[in-house]
Amino acid sequence: MQFDTSQLIPVLPEIYILSLACLVLVVDLFLKDSQRIVSYGITQVGLIIGIAVTLAVSGPKAQILFDGSYIRDPMSDVLKVGILLVSFLAFLYAKDYLRDRDLFKGEFYTLGLFAVLGMLIMVSANSFLSIYLGLELLALSMYALVAFNRASTNGAEAAMKYFVLGALASGMLLYGISMVYGMTGTIRFDQLGQEIQRVGLNNIVLIFGLVFIVIGLSFKLGAVPFHMWVPDVYHGAPTAVTLFLGSAPKIAAFALAMRMLVDGMQPLVHSGTWAGWQGMLIVLAVLSMGIGNLIAIAQSNIKRMLAYSTISHVGFILLGILAGTQEGYTAAMFYTLVYALMSAGGFGIVMALSRRGFEAENLDDFKGLNQRNPWFAAMMLLLMFSMAGVPPTVGFFAKLFVLDAVVSVDLVWVAIVGVFFSIIGAFYYIRIVKLMYFDKPVDESPLTIGADTQLVLSLNGLSMLALGLFPAGLLSLCSAAFTG
Repeated sequence: MQFDTSQLIPVLPEIYILSLACLVLVVDLFLKDSQRIVSYGITQVGLIIGIAVTLAVSGPKAQILFDGSYIRDPMSDVLKVGILLVSFLAFLYAKDYLRDRDLFKGEFYTLGLFAVLGMLIMVSANSFLSIYLGLELLALSMYALVAFNRASTNGAEAAMKYFVLGALASGMLLYGISMVYGMTGTIRFDQLGQEIQRVGLNNIVLIFGLVFIVIGLSFKLGAVPFHMWVPDVYHGAPTAVTLFLGSAPKIAAFALAMRMLVDGMQPLVHSGTWAGWQGMLIVLAVLSMGIGNLIAIAQSNIKRMLAYSTISHVGFILLGILAGTQEGYTAAMFYTLVYALMSAGGFGIVMALSRRGFEAENLDDFKGLNQRNPWFAAMMLLLMFSMAGVPPTVGFFAKLFVLDAVVSVDLVWVAIVGVFFSIIGAFYYIRIVKLMYFDKPVDESPLTIGADTQLVLSLNGLSMLALGLFPAGLLSLCSAAFTG
């Protein structure tokens, strides 16, 4: 392996975020509690610079580096910018929430940046080894963040569940990787397809390896029947952590699926009737859309409701991937980026309604929001309509593109199932709109939100309408990621 310093240029985003995390860690040691805004400021400015660095090293041609373990391509460029932007939003919305609960500490931002680093590594992984390292760096950071509020027994319980189930899923993923490596002799995704063709698509060990890999992947995505951690972790974690967990890591999970299944194991898309990964993803997608939407209806806690909502949205993302076409991958990527923005905005409004000593976690807390603050009621309406897929919001087009991709590969029945469960899912989103506009407020106190949070939350809500009216820009960006 010949090493050249020029190889470090495509890796600058990862090097930069690692340096930023270390800088925040060291600077925070010398700050008093009243000066924690400095750690926050360094993190936020650093993330904006990180977006600029990512764009500076981007390009239309793929670059494979470090003996095939790292790839920089148009897909990784778009996803990295998405991760950094959504992480910026998550940290911004979390600021006032953390300060009110005496959790405004540098450790939150250090752990958050290490999680971001793990996501960036996953996005640019070109081998099972590098993708696993990124995955575990993200997971270990998130375990600590879920238990960030040491005084919360719910948080400690959620973190323990997340840790135990995460370790089990990681073990299954590693077992599957070892089987695939044992049969093919390579862990590089750009070589794996050829080796799979050589071994034969009906090799039983290879199929078992694929099954274990899909199980590990399903856990990280939160797909049914490996979703059991999602509602408990969303509910038990501080809302600031739930916001971060429910947005940016979904982009990394999409990259995980694309790298392992599409880049690495594309020949196994059809291997017998249901033995290929397309058949497995059909089962996972249908179950996720069905169970996610049906159980969400019964929830009275909005964090749990949005957790089951996440599971149903994961089902839609899987629909795009299982189509196995460029159109499907583009639609799935579009859906993932849009969902990350919707999730960030939704949890941002939940935190805006909360204050010191009060968590706005129940649906009843949204009653009469239009009378308390008409503007943010309108923003929540746009976010809920987008999640429900109501035109002309961007959520409608995200669902439409995915369903169109599925129909184009003659899986019409799967598309019909998707439409059916979308209609069911619209009920619990519109229920929140009904509570905001047609019920009397239980709590008359005004919303106390910082000016910066108000501005960005407003832009976040309005972007649902703007991207819905003009979806072509983001769609062409996603399409170029797979044609470049």
